[in-house]
Formats: sequence, structure tokens, C-alpha cells
Amino acid sequence: MYKGQKITVIIPCLNEEQGIERVLRHMPDFVDETIVVDNNSTDRTSEVAASLGAMVVREEKRGYGSSYKRGFAHASGDIIVTLDGDHSYPVDAISYLLEAFLHLEVDFLNASRFPVRNRHAMTFKHKFGNLVLSLAMSILFFRWVRDSQSGMWVFRRSILKDMRLVSDGMALSEEIKIEALKNPRVRFGEISIQYSSRLGEIKLSPWRDGIRNLVFLVKKRFS
Repeated sequence: MYKGQKITVIIPCLNEEQGIERVLRHMPDFVDETIVVDNNSTDRTSEVAASLGAMVVREEKRGYGSSYKRGFAHASGDIIVTLDGDHSYPVDAISYLLEAFLHLEVDFLNASRFPVRNRHAMTFKHKFGNLVLSLAMSILFFRWVRDSQSGMWVFRRSILKDMRLVSDGMALSEEIKIEALKNPRVRFGEISIQYSSRLGEIKLSPWRDGIRNLVFLVKKRFS
């Protein structure tokens, strides 16, 4: 519990046995529920996560969005925190984000990776792609969001019932923010975090995923 709120952390994983161990070993004691969604991994991700006390649920359908939607269905906390299993997002910043979330009195808090302080954490190509996608989303939906692609969020579980999340892929990251911004009853905020180099295999394909996310933004706006 954190100040009377039950906290659930959701971590989607695909072959992250190296990173997930680091993440779970640094998980704060006040986190009530840690859900690792194993997205059909072929390594020891599930075994490592279970041995460190996480609830492991399996999602056979490959995809970032599929994993998150499976995790959301199992969450029971009042507040959900998300991060990746590759140790690129700061586990030790969860208390900082929760404090900001409560202080700002928001319902959805996006953890922006920008400015990127670790020069090894993100290539110029990734920085440029993120800028293009964030700018496109901000223009299309009339609200400036500095990091539309961030995978670390803090939000009230109760707002999920009003969201229409259709993406099964990487676009889920921008879609959940759009759904939050579109709802006049949801208060949205954004705050910077320290982003680090990932551990393990890189699975993101910058050009393919970037173009798909851009197309998704346009479809989402005009559908």
C-alpha cells in the first residue's frame, strides 16, 4: 500500500530473463501486486519472475498491446504502474512518480524519457522517431505530449473501463494516452524520468514500428 492506495505494477516481457531479475529485485516493498505478462517467451523469463514473487500470467498472442491488455485484466490495485522488463525504466522512481501522481491530483501520469540524459540509452534515430510521433500525436489530438511512446505510466485502474484499447502492438503506448486525453473526466499529467540502456535483446524495429504507430495515430484520429 502507498498512502492508502493498493499498487499494482504490470511488466510485459518477451525473453527478458536478464532484465526482469534486476527489475524485480529492486521493486519497492510497498508494491502490493507485481504482474509479469510473459508474451510467449522462449527463455526463463517466467521461472525467474515467479521465483522472485511476481504473479506470472501468459499471453500467447505476441504483441505489446496484447500483453498489457492481459495484465490489465488481472490487476486488482487502485493504482497501476507500468514499466518494461528490460530495466530501462527506473524501478526506484516508482515512489517519486506516485508522489507526483498524488500531488498533482491527476488520473493518468506519463513518465517522459526526455530529455535523455544517458547518451547510451537512445540512439539519434530513436530520438528523432519519438519526436516525430509525439509531434504528430500532439497536433492530431490538440494536446502537447512530450513522450507519446513512453512505456512507463501511473494511472487509476478505474479509468480503464472507459477506454477503448484496440491495438495489440506497440501503438498501445500512444493509444492509452489518447484515450486518457479524450476523456474530459480524466486529468492528465507528464513528468520526466531517468531513462537507461536496456538489458538483453532489442526487439523494437524503428522504421517498421514507427511507421505503424504513425498510421495508427491517423486512423485513431479519423475513425
